[in-house]
Amino acid sequence: MRRRIVLTTVLAALVAIGLFGVPLAVAVARYFVTAERAELERAADSYALDVSADILRHRTPDRTPATEDPTFVAVYSPAGTLLAGAGPPTLADAGEATAAGEVLSADTSGELVVVVPISDDGSVVALVRAATARTEVYQHTGVTWLGMAGLAVVALLSAYLVARRQARRLARPLEQLSATAHDLGDGDFSIRADRAGIPEIDSVGESLDSTAERLDDLLARERAFSADASHQLRTPLAGLRLQLEAALENPKANLRDVVEAGVATTGRLDRTVTDLLALARDTPPVRDDATDLAGEFAAIETEWAPALADHDRDLVLKVEPVVAGARLSGPVLRQIMTVLLDNALRHGAGIVTVTARDAGDVLAVDVADEGEVTGTDVFDRRSPGARGTGIGLALARRLAEAEGGRLRLTRPAPALFTLLLPLEP
Repeated sequence: MRRRIVLTTVLAALVAIGLFGVPLAVAVARYFVTAERAELERAADSYALDVSADILRHRTPDRTPATEDPTFVAVYSPAGTLLAGAGPPTLADAGEATAAGEVLSADTSGELVVVVPISDDGSVVALVRAATARTEVYQHTGVTWLGMAGLAVVALLSAYLVARRQARRLARPLEQLSATAHDLGDGDFSIRADRAGIPEIDSVGESLDSTAERLDDLLARERAFSADASHQLRTPLAGLRLQLEAALENPKANLRDVVEAGVATTGRLDRTVTDLLALARDTPPVRDDATDLAGEFAAIETEWAPALADHDRDLVLKVEPVVAGARLSGPVLRQIMTVLLDNALRHGAGIVTVTARDAGDVLAVDVADEGEVTGTDVFDRRSPGARGTGIGLALARRLAEAEGGRLRLTRPAPALFTLLLPLEP
């Protein structure tokens, strides 16, 4: 690209120099010829004035013309015979000049010649010839052309230097964009294009940056979905497996109850996958299954009370009467409560208390246990060392925010998490 810009610029400059320089060179050559003829005519007129008195008295002029080499001046009779001065013995164009009675250009192959008549009462009585070698004109023209050629070379060199600078200015940001696109293709979504100060190129860089951000966000969401799905599906799958293993070990188990429990578990798994996919795509889940709080918390108690009892811990559920009949999006509440109760089961201690209360137009759900929360940010998925941090709580907060709610750590010891969700109209 750089070579093309330089070659194109230099070629354009060369064409411009040719279009203007060639006619100018021709004009310069013509100017020197015309100027030399005018100089010859002045020399001839001056000599004619000096010898006209002798010519009119029919005397041979004895005055030598005061001219500088290589200009030669001579006076001739109307018949073309040399009377005085420096010139050929006979004037070949004497008849034509005598008949014309005015200044005549009589150039030869090697000289520029001007013939000026001397008249008396309308009759030509003598002819003055002034001549100079063409090499004199060629010399002046050549020197001028050489100067013009030097200026043309300077112009071409200037065009070349400007083209190189402009080529670097244009090619460098494009090369950087190419390198940025290559890095982006290799998976480096943090790369950003530098700004060149050229609006068109900067527009391409901004589009490339926007693409990198979208790809980075998409990849982050896909990774988050994989991690979230693994975390959220592990507990229901483990419960389903335990149900099936228990049914196999107990020949007297009611298979219908086992199958119905398995179907209910798979339903929860399906809802979990749907919610996580919607969150990964940054689109709020479509909620057309608003349910009452009493039914939701009853299902939560049925699912988690046995799991806590297996660890000699109790689940206490408190639902204020004023919100018992309220309706809200059931899948969101189930997903977040699954995270909070699983967090209390794995990292907490003592009795787990769930309290649903009215907070204006918002449902407030407190999940408390007798353990202690440590760490600077329990919702940071990148810090799995502290109690309750990591994927679970980060996912629960994202789910709450996707529904226009909030999830916060109200008290670290004993641990208390508060979930705020908007109620359905």
